[in-house]
Amino acid sequence: MKTMIKLICLVAGILVASMASAQSTEEILAKHEAAMGGADNWAAVKTAIVKNKFNVQGMDIESKTSLVIGKSFRTEVEVMGNKIITVVDGSKGWMNRPAMMGGTGQPEDMPADQVKMAASQTSLGSILTMAKKDGYKIELVSKEKLDGADVYLLTVTKPSGEDSKVYVSTATNFVVKTQSKVQANGQEVDSEVSFSNYKMVNGLAFPHTVETPGPMGGTMTVETVSVEINPTIDAAIFAKPSK
Repeated sequence: MKTMIKLICLVAGILVASMASAQSTEEILAKHEAAMGGADNWAAVKTAIVKNKFNVQGMDIESKTSLVIGKSFRTEVEVMGNKIITVVDGSKGWMNRPAMMGGTGQPEDMPADQVKMAASQTSLGSILTMAKKDGYKIELVSKEKLDGADVYLLTVTKPSGEDSKVYVSTATNFVVKTQSKVQANGQEVDSEVSFSNYKMVNGLAFPHTVETPGPMGGTMTVETVSVEINPTIDAAIFAKPSK
């Protein structure tokens, strides 16, 4: 009898802990969603144009990304007077890279696996708002310190099993860092991205400073120059030119 009572108490304790964890996760997600501007406001975004600037090995680089949410994107990167164009439109994609950067200088079809990997770039918002929208598994792991500040550590797990660590500031409810593994040149590598300098644009929060370890060491910092919400975008810009 005593053994049965202990077992019942143990199961009850596990259930209470599970419910508390789930409730805490939902509370954190709700606060994060509110800080980002609210689900309804994000759902109203159909198109966007984002301009960024960054520096790589002493070269100033500018980029412009035109988005049709959930469908298409076109990114143009200006490097030393040359333009690299990457486009995904539905299930197809193409790119145009100058010869000095490993391309042909002509529009080339993107391999299907690259198109699939790049498809996530048609979304807009934080990793948590997008994961919640897509129905991915989100779990609260712990509350800890990150660079001396209190953060919640959550994990986002895709149906494929891929997972990411997401750090959310307890003070602002914004995502301040993500850690995951990504495919690069056929190899799995660690990816770490830090987000800061959040600013409101049309009632929506965007990190205007994004930092990630540079490929040649050090840190690469990307600064957002501007964000346009729901501009008119000509569908023709996603079509692959004949030459």
